[in-house]
Amino acid sequence: MMTEHTAPAATDPSSTNTATTATTATRPLLVLIAGPYMSGTNGDPALIARNRQRLESFALPIYARGHLPLVGEWMALPIIESAGGREHGDAVFNQYQYPVARRLLERCDAVLRIPGESKGADMDVAHAREMGLRVCFDVGELPDRTAA
Repeated sequence: MMTEHTAPAATDPSSTNTATTATTATRPLLVLIAGPYMSGTNGDPALIARNRQRLESFALPIYARGHLPLVGEWMALPIIESAGGREHGDAVFNQYQYPVARRLLERCDAVLRIPGESKGADMDVAHAREMGLRVCFDVGELPDRTAA
């Protein structure tokens, strides 16, 4: 039996997430790490795990600069599993993977695009640019907030 979960409605309409707000200039950025996850794996779980480890390897360097890192699969995989997804690339996975990433970007301040061919990461970058978010290709491009 599935339980329906509802989130409280947002009460502050001014709490937008654009790279140009004053709060973004002074607070840590929420940074989506975008790169290959399924790309180049042919569905091989070991290769998918290697890609995920590579994505996650950027989390500590982002945090060390004073920001909060995020990998989209950290959010998407529990949703996919709850919806009945059984393996990477199945119909349920495909139904939720990109839509979760798109919603997630609505809450992020920046994207770190790591090297490697990835349709999903390229879509993340394109959407981030449409939204006016900062897009970086190196952790060093993120502002250093450790002194803040």
